Amino acid sequence: MTDEIDPDRAERARKLFAGPIAFLKSAPALQHLPAPTVPEIAFAGRSNVGKSSLLNALTNRNGLARTSVTPGRTQELNYFDVGEPLVFRLVDMPGYGFAKAPKDVVRKWRFLVNDYLRGRQVLKRTLVLIDSRHGIKDVDREVLEMLDIAAVSYRLVLTKTDKIKASDLAAVHAATEAEARKHPAAHPEVIATSSEKGMGIAELRTAVLEAVES
Repeated sequence: MTDEIDPDRAERARKLFAGPIAFLKSAPALQHLPAPTVPEIAFAGRSNVGKSSLLNALTNRNGLARTSVTPGRTQELNYFDVGEPLVFRLVDMPGYGFAKAPKDVVRKWRFLVNDYLRGRQVLKRTLVLIDSRHGIKDVDREVLEMLDIAAVSYRLVLTKTDKIKASDLAAVHAATEAEARKHPAAHPEVIATSSEKGMGIAELRTAVLEAVES
């Protein structure tokens, strides 16, 4: 169910994520984005999918991305610089779907995300996070179809895999990979992760570096 991991790239990814990583800025609108000088890897997902927790696990830092029990807390594109000298940037995108916010604010987030995904030339890959307890929802499919139309390369990442039984995880993993194969812009392999247990984090780091270097 997983790619053959290049041990050299895996070690370089480990060292890179163990090195300097810093919050750069929050961008509430496209005109506030940093200059497109290095590759970017974006993280997308439904509100409360565990995006901030996964970013913290990926970077091995507890407080890099703010976590919240309130869905829809992230309202801007949050940028993080990786490497010194700078190698690439991680982009934490606003959660989509359910959000405790006024509809006009939600609409603004959606336009920001859509415009960013469609128009950012340095965007190498979008990682679309799927809660393993629920699988792919219709609101996820809307985003996948938008990425297909925009020809933005993306990969599905299962989160919170420690919260379900192994047999259920195997089933949701298979179903998610079957869904991925239906989408022209999707990577065929799905990565299963757990922020709490560390499962799949090394694989995800390697996949990020592979996308940056592709």
